[in-house]
Amino acid sequence: MNNFSDLMKQAQKMQQQLMDAQKKISETSVEGASGGGMVTIKINGKYEIQSLVIDPKLLNPEDATMVSDLVVAAYNDAKKKIEEQISSGMGGILPPGMKLPF
Repeated sequence: MNNFSDLMKQAQKMQQQLMDAQKKISETSVEGASGGGMVTIKINGKYEIQSLVIDPKLLNPEDATMVSDLVVAAYNDAKKKIEEQISSGMGGILPPGMKLPF
């Protein structure tokens, strides 16, 4: 019976660590950039966009497609960075192959 009690305590501890990690991840933010910094985007650990900055030099109607491409590239850059932070920060908590956010 003692083994079951220990197992339950261990499971509760792991659950708390996971909840703490999820909170930390949701509070983390990174900035991605493209076009030599002409477009920057900041996202949080839930991949939500927090800010988007476009250099006014890009705001020519003839360049709309290029601006769209740069926004996508900046988002992808930020997403890659947040995924790297999540992976490095969750090293010993999650089983191999498990990803966050859930």
